[in-house]
Amino acid sequence: MNYSKGQLNTLIVLRLLIGWHLLYEGVLKMYDPSWTAKGFLMSANGPFKGLFTALASESVIGVVDFLNVFGLVAVGLGLLLGAMTRWASVGGIIMLSLYYLSHPPFPGLEQSGPAEGSYMIINKNLIEICALFALIKFPTSQYFGLDYFFKKREVSNANTV
Repeated sequence: MNYSKGQLNTLIVLRLLIGWHLLYEGVLKMYDPSWTAKGFLMSANGPFKGLFTALASESVIGVVDFLNVFGLVAVGLGLLLGAMTRWASVGGIIMLSLYYLSHPPFPGLEQSGPAEGSYMIINKNLIEICALFALIKFPTSQYFGLDYFFKKREVSNANTV
């Protein structure tokens, strides 16, 4: 794809900001021994409340906590480093969709705790989901990131064979 320099820089900054946000959230949770997703899951509302409260059960909460932290760190690093960014974006979309569906900002639903940037249906999770879709459609890692070096290496190996 041929981006203008401004378009490319804007998309790269968007990728880096989302990557930083997700990595930071994952690292905070990783180094907080008291952190667990249990409270968040137990306070779920909306049509999928049963699923999310089931995920908070003692038999699976350890796995849920691990997958949450691992996913946040892996997606964040992938986006920041420009490594496998399409997969990182898909992983981020899945995680953010689960966060969104567990506490949907739908009219008529009681929100548990203060809503962080919720404007009737739209919240930060939905905005980041849409931004990650844009990053899938307009990839940047082949211009700035580890994917660039892997692509360059593949091309040089193909030329030497």
